[in-house]
Amino acid sequence: MTKKKKRKTDKNLIPLNERTKEEQREIAQMGGKKSGEVRRERKKLKELLEIALSLPDEETGEQNDMSMTCAIVKEAKKGNVTAYLAIRDTLGEKPTEKVEATNATITVTDEKTIESVMNKLKDL
Repeated sequence: MTKKKKRKTDKNLIPLNERTKEEQREIAQMGGKKSGEVRRERKKLKELLEIALSLPDEETGEQNDMSMTCAIVKEAKKGNVTAYLAIRDTLGEKPTEKVEATNATITVTDEKTIESVMNKLKDL
């Protein structure tokens, strides 16, 4: 583990636990307000994308989401792995991967990941 290089401005930083309760509350409020702004912005973007996908495609007259779905399926049939993975993940069939690094304990449910880890261990 590498040590962080100290910057000249680090001396101006005051840890939260060394601040007064009022300062802590004010900082928390600023964080909460910013979090709300970001959440609202994400929601707005999501709504705009949903509207754009529901509009008809200029060429085919189909809804854009249907056009995109057809295009992804066609790409997957051609052998595009990324398109296949997008379909698999959208259908909710993505395998879960969980790696724990506590006392060298690794829990993995993806067979490819297990094979990869085993091969790397053999090379050591």
